[in-house]
Amino acid sequence: MKGEGKSRKAKALKPGLSLSVQYASVASPVPTRAQFRRWVGAALLQRASVTLRIVDEEEGRALNRDYRGKDYATNVLTFAYGEEDGVFSGDIVLCAPVVEKEAREQGKDLLAHYAHLSVHGVLHMQGYDHETDAEARDMEALEVEILRKLRFNHPYPSEQS
Repeated sequence: MKGEGKSRKAKALKPGLSLSVQYASVASPVPTRAQFRRWVGAALLQRASVTLRIVDEEEGRALNRDYRGKDYATNVLTFAYGEEDGVFSGDIVLCAPVVEKEAREQGKDLLAHYAHLSVHGVLHMQGYDHETDAEARDMEALEVEILRKLRFNHPYPSEQS
């Protein structure tokens, strides 16, 4: 399993985090820097430098179109820049209107959905993916474990056992 050795190491040592949060959205409410720091830190498997940007739909759509070729705003985008001197770096973009709409439509608490998408983005930054069923199962299991430790409900309620 991808990251298995890293998981054990992460439990022994708390990785360092350099976090910049950019609020480029008029949406309200949005989580605080301290909340984002807690969620991002919980998903780290090693030291990281992360910029987390909260955007409105126009910027979210432009980024998704320009970098993924998909002409719509999506909930979270991750830009992983790799690792240098043992420090992962990347940008995570959360589109506030999409996050709010999804939380409302799915009957989820807004902060819980932001927490889930923050964790999801950090895992992508560290190399996790969900392109295959096996990758999706591994990534979702890790998300569920991290969110449980953060005291959030299962993010995939239809899949709870």
